[in-house]
Amino acid sequence: MDKSRCKQQLAFSLLLGLWLPYCLTQTTPSNTATSKPTTTPTPSPSPSPQPERLKVRLSGYPRKHNEGRIELFYKGEWGTICDDDFTIANAHVLCHHLGFVSATGWTHSAKYGKGQGKIWLDNVQCHGGEKSIEFCKSRGWGNSDCTHDEDAGVVCKDERIPGFVDSNVIDAQVDENKVEEVRLRPVVGVAKKKLPITEGVVEVKYKDGWAQICDVGWTAKNTRVVCGMLGFPHERKVNKNFYRRLKKRAAEKVSRPKVNVSAGGRLYLERQKNNFHLHSVACTGTEVHLAACPLEFNKPNATSSCAGGMPAVISCMPGPLFMQNSGLKKKLKISTNVRLKGGAKVGEGRVEVLKDNAWGTVCDDRWNLLSASVVCRELGFGSAKEALTGARMGQGMGPIYMNEVKCLGQERSIWDCPVKNITSENCQHSEDAAVRCNVPYMGLETSIRITGGRTRYEGRVEVLTSDPNGTQSWGLICGENWSTKEAMVACRQLGLGYANQGLQETWYWDSSNVTDMVMSGVKCMGNEMALSQCQYHKTVSCQRAAAKFAAGVICSETASDLVLNASLVEQTVYIEDRPLHMLYCAAEEDCLSKSAAKANWPYGHRRLLRFSSQIHNIGRADFKPKAGRHSWVWHACHGHYHSMDIFTHYDLLNANGTKVAEGHKASFCLEDTDCQEGISKRYECANFGDQGITVGCWDLYRHDIDCQWIDITDIKPGNYIMQVVINPNYEVAESDFTNNAMKCNCKYDGHRIWFHNCHIGDALSEEAERRFEKYPGQLNNKIS
Repeated sequence: MDKSRCKQQLAFSLLLGLWLPYCLTQTTPSNTATSKPTTTPTPSPSPSPQPERLKVRLSGYPRKHNEGRIELFYKGEWGTICDDDFTIANAHVLCHHLGFVSATGWTHSAKYGKGQGKIWLDNVQCHGGEKSIEFCKSRGWGNSDCTHDEDAGVVCKDERIPGFVDSNVIDAQVDENKVEEVRLRPVVGVAKKKLPITEGVVEVKYKDGWAQICDVGWTAKNTRVVCGMLGFPHERKVNKNFYRRLKKRAAEKVSRPKVNVSAGGRLYLERQKNNFHLHSVACTGTEVHLAACPLEFNKPNATSSCAGGMPAVISCMPGPLFMQNSGLKKKLKISTNVRLKGGAKVGEGRVEVLKDNAWGTVCDDRWNLLSASVVCRELGFGSAKEALTGARMGQGMGPIYMNEVKCLGQERSIWDCPVKNITSENCQHSEDAAVRCNVPYMGLETSIRITGGRTRYEGRVEVLTSDPNGTQSWGLICGENWSTKEAMVACRQLGLGYANQGLQETWYWDSSNVTDMVMSGVKCMGNEMALSQCQYHKTVSCQRAAAKFAAGVICSETASDLVLNASLVEQTVYIEDRPLHMLYCAAEEDCLSKSAAKANWPYGHRRLLRFSSQIHNIGRADFKPKAGRHSWVWHACHGHYHSMDIFTHYDLLNANGTKVAEGHKASFCLEDTDCQEGISKRYECANFGDQGITVGCWDLYRHDIDCQWIDITDIKPGNYIMQVVINPNYEVAESDFTNNAMKCNCKYDGHRIWFHNCHIGDALSEEAERRFEKYPGQLNNKIS
């Protein structure tokens, strides 16, 4: 990142009161410009502007990331806007404030659910060009004759303003004008070259530079809070004697210039003119931000600002993901009964907990930063940056285990916190809780970029490499075998969310003078933090080495997430002996086993294992076929278009995991069969309509339609595993591919068939999954 860009971002962060960890390692003070104050509008009914930028958020359910109930943070409290006189112009102002280019609509009558607390604004009338809703005409703050049945919502265009930085303001009632950014400056020179920085002097942003904190009275609880802010779960004891000796020798160097000082001492000497801004810090250890701790500010003209002390120095323990020492990494253990799902970045996602060997979710009632921080720390991250409600990281499936979690902040696990029992009336999956955790700055985004795209979310991938002499330059990645999984890692490394597509040709983005292929054979699991953690050729080998065949990506802030209804498969399974004369179309679409080609058509029959598939989209973006309708294939026999060659795989496996029978389903009609309450269908196949699955809706392939089966004509009686995999070739990007598979234990006696223990691939614990694989089968249709 170049210095001018970082300065601009620091200025923006000062305006928003952000804490930006990626600038912790900068060594030069920033010349942050002060923005001009905004003038108060003349109409008397308009609300007076606030000294801080007004905070706005989208809430409620069911919704996606770009729509929801509008809530404003005013006088330390979140509240709503009444829908009286609400217009699209109001929605434009609010969406722009949230970082979207415009609004596409607005909602009334609490479509996204009723809010709580104050109704801050009523009869709002914007022109559309205001910088904030606070500059529009209204009845004034808190002056309303509405109820929460009239809460307004907005639908923003799913396109971000170029360069817009998401708000990372921690949702806590602290005065962040006093303590904004915090960083850790390494004192020993060699430590600065290693990331993450785990030990050094604590510094706070002050005016145009950085200031220190007096360590008199400094405690381990203070260290815990700062380490949590910087993305570290634990603090460790620092060797203060080492820093005192450096301080002493540096002081001797000043009085006696001939005194030898080590490299570390020289660095410390450069920083000897300390500017103490804070003292008497007294955190309890549960705060999510240093600004929330009791502390005192030094007076500007104080002569001795830290008598008997020195700058506060701390040491933090990184989580296993960020630890360089592999030996120590093995000793560190993180929770095995809590996980995060559905997030685009490391350290964010829907909170899921393990109970009775099955994973379930947490309801968002009373979900706050204290409880979220306990989850983050037990998973090896720092404290929580955001506690998200309303299924902001997608909806889970299966049980909801916890409600009204009330952690104090010191607990080792969320399982140690008081919770309330769940009833079906209390919570739905539209209320699944999620977190965004503070993670250490690793600088991964500095070694990759994308160029040539129409927006910052797309382009040809270029990576930074070093030659044997240490000279750095940018280079291309060979596009051969580049897929969605590799694109997922690239988008994560860039901080641009999920991968929408991985592209093997990028001739249309040829705007760079970089032409050399420097990476090839890249193969990722999909969960890596950077492409350098994936497999790749030691020596570049690329058959199509021209720049136009370089790898590219299209990233997106949201993604779909498809999950199969496992219980419905178990409930609908049966066997049909279907005459061959009724299977010509199915044979044409390759829906029968190979032995069918040798049958005496049209005489005889095939034995088919039939079941229904109900596929839910629980993500945050609609699932759409990769190919546009212009390239859909018409199948005259069945009289429909195929928008995806293979949408699902159906396999029957023996005890060794060998495939003994298979089937597949082309997406001849991806549409919204039905939706959750309050969600409208958007996709319908009739009349060559758009195909897809809306968020909160599902597509049902009934057991009685063609190819919704496995041909088991040649299968002998025995115990098997039935497996269904959705989107098996990763043709369409999803936020989570680990839940695309479903398995069932299967017992076939030659005449009848039974399914048991049907579950999504990631729904069980590792122990339960091992027991599932060793399942001996049922002797009858009674479950013991």
